[in-house]
Amino acid sequence: MADSQLTTEPPRPATPHPYVVVARRYRPQSFGELIGQEHVAQALSNAITSHRVGHAYLFTGARGVGKTSCARILAKALDCVEGPTATPCNRCDICQSVSLGDDVDVLEIDGASNRGIDDIRQLRQNVNIRPSRARFKIYIIDEVHMVTRDAFNALLKTLEEPPEHVKFIFCTTEPTKIPITILSRCQRFDFAGISPRSIAARLGQIVRAEGVEAEPGALEVIARRASGSMRDSQSLLEQLLAFASQRITVADVHGMLGTAGDQRLTALVKHLVDRNPAGALGELDAAAHEGVEPPQLIEQLFGYFRDCMVTAVGCPAEALLYVPPAAAGEVAEAGRRLGLQAVLAAMQILDQTLSRMRLSTQARVLAELAVVRISQLEELDELANWMAALGAGQAGGEAAGGARPTTSAQAAAPPPAAKKNIEPAAPPQDLRPAPAAVPPLALAAETAADVWGRALEKMSGMVVEQAKQFSRVELAGPDRLAVFFAPKYTLARSACQRPDQVSRFEQALAEVTGRPVRVEFVLAAEDRAAEEAVAPRPPLPHQRLLEVSRHPMLQRAAELFGAQPVNIEEPG
Repeated sequence: MADSQLTTEPPRPATPHPYVVVARRYRPQSFGELIGQEHVAQALSNAITSHRVGHAYLFTGARGVGKTSCARILAKALDCVEGPTATPCNRCDICQSVSLGDDVDVLEIDGASNRGIDDIRQLRQNVNIRPSRARFKIYIIDEVHMVTRDAFNALLKTLEEPPEHVKFIFCTTEPTKIPITILSRCQRFDFAGISPRSIAARLGQIVRAEGVEAEPGALEVIARRASGSMRDSQSLLEQLLAFASQRITVADVHGMLGTAGDQRLTALVKHLVDRNPAGALGELDAAAHEGVEPPQLIEQLFGYFRDCMVTAVGCPAEALLYVPPAAAGEVAEAGRRLGLQAVLAAMQILDQTLSRMRLSTQARVLAELAVVRISQLEELDELANWMAALGAGQAGGEAAGGARPTTSAQAAAPPPAAKKNIEPAAPPQDLRPAPAAVPPLALAAETAADVWGRALEKMSGMVVEQAKQFSRVELAGPDRLAVFFAPKYTLARSACQRPDQVSRFEQALAEVTGRPVRVEFVLAAEDRAAEEAVAPRPPLPHQRLLEVSRHPMLQRAAELFGAQPVNIEEPG
C-alpha cells in the first residue's frame, strides 16, 4: 500500500493594509499645517490661548480649502489630554480618534443626510448627555446649509444656550442659504481659496514623501487647474501617481486632463493676435489630434485672455492666475498688441462659446467659430480713439454753428485708411471750401421775421423745431426781438424759454445781425381771444355714446335687459 501523499497549500499572501487616498493621508493635523488659512489658524489659536472659545463656529468657503480639517484640529485642540491647547499632541488616543473621525465625543454629521426636524430633535436630546471621556462633546455638521428651515428653527434655542460641555462647528459652501438667526449665533470664519503657488509647494512635499519625481511645471499645471482647492489638486495628483508612477511630466498632466500644452496655447494665441484665422484653425486641429477636448481648450483660452486683460490694465505679474510666471512677458505683449477693447471682446466671445458648448454636440465647430471671430477683431482701441476724436471735432463744429449732419452708419464706420499699430488719428478736418461770408442783416421792424428765420437756420435740434411754431415776430425795442406763440403752443414756448436755449438763440441772432440781440418769447393775447371765440368741436363718437348711456331711460333698460347702446342715429 502506497504511502498517502501529503499535500500542502501554498502560503497565502499577507492581507495588505487598506489603501488611504492622498487627500486623507496628508490632511493637516495642526493649525500650523493649514495652508492658505493662516488668518483662521491665528484667530482660533489666540481664542484657545486666551480662554475665549465660543460655543458655535461657522466655517465657510469653497470646496477643498480646509474647513472640515480645521474643524477636526479645533476639536483635538479642545479635547487633547494636554489641552485645551493650540498645539494638540496628535499622540494621545483622543487626538488619533478625532483624526480618524471615529471619536465617540466628536460627532461628525452630514447635513444633507440628517436635515429633518426629527434629526435635530434627536440632537437636542443628546446634547444633555455629558461626554464619555473627553472634555467637550463637539458636533461637526458638514454642509449645514442642507438642513431644513424647520430644523434650523428647532435648533435655535439649543444653539444660543447650549450646555457648557457642548461645542458646535458648522461647515458650509453656501452660507447665503443659512438663516440669519443661525448666523447671528455663530462666530463666522471665511476660508479663502488657496493660491497656486502654495498648492504647488504642498504637492511638492507630497511627491517627495511618496518617493516620486515630478517636474515643477507639472505641479504648477495641477495647482492652476485646481482653482484654489487643495483637495482637488491632491485628487489630480492621485490620478497622476497611478498614471505615471515614477516620474510626472507636464505632458503627462496635459494628457490626463485633456488640455493643451503651454507651447500649443501660446502658438494659438499668436495666430489670433496676428489676425491669422487659417493658422489658428491649424493649431486647433493639431490640438484635437493630440487628444485636447475643445471645451478644455476654449476654457484655457478664456483664462489666457483673462491674464492678458490683467496685464493690459497695468497689474503686476503676481496677479496672473492661468499662465505660468515665466510666460508673463508673452502675455503682456499679446495684451499690448490686441488692445484692451479687443481682449474684452475676445473674452465675451469665449464666454458665450463655453455656454453654448454645454448644450451642443458640435463642440469643435463652436470652438472653430470662436477662434475665427476672435482673429477677425479689428483694432478696437484705435476705433475707440477715432470715435472720440470724431466726437470732439463734431462737438466743436456744433459750438461754432457750422457742423454738418452725419448718419449713424458714417459715425460707426472706421476710417478707410486704418492700419495696424498706428497712432490715434487726429480729429478729422473738413476739406470743403469755406462758404462765402454773408453780410450781417440789420435788425429793424421790417426785417425782424427774416432775422429770426436766418437764426433758426443756423441751429439744429428739437428745440428749433419747437421754435418754428411761432405765429409772428416783432421788434420789441433796440436790439430786442419778441417772438409770439399761439396759446396752443404753450409747451413749445416753455421749451424755448429755458436759459440754456435762450443763450443759443441769442448767439445765433448775434451771428446774423453782427451785434448782441436779446430775445423773449410771449403768448399772443389776440390769438387766445380768437381761439376762445371759436365754436367748440363736436364730441367724438365714443364720447357721444358715453353721454347717451347716462340717460335715465337707457340706464333702466340696462338694468332690466342688460342692454348697452352701440350706435347713435341723430334725427334728420
